[in-house]
Amino acid sequence: MENRASFSLVIEGMHCGGCVRRVTAALAGVEGVEVRAVDVGSAQVDYDAAQVEPQEILDAVNGIGFAARAA
Repeated sequence: MENRASFSLVIEGMHCGGCVRRVTAALAGVEGVEVRAVDVGSAQVDYDAAQVEPQEILDAVNGIGFAARAA
């Protein structure tokens, strides 16, 4: 990642390991994103700012039914 940046998310609506797996998969599916950690209620990623905007990262999580915002 040439233009590496970090991004932390607060995620509402997560309750279990299944939620963690769904969010991890959604984040991993965004080109230019490297998932660092996903826990119930939060996530941390590194991303290539030349490839993806933070809003696109939030949209990936919101698109699977959770409410994500920047931490």
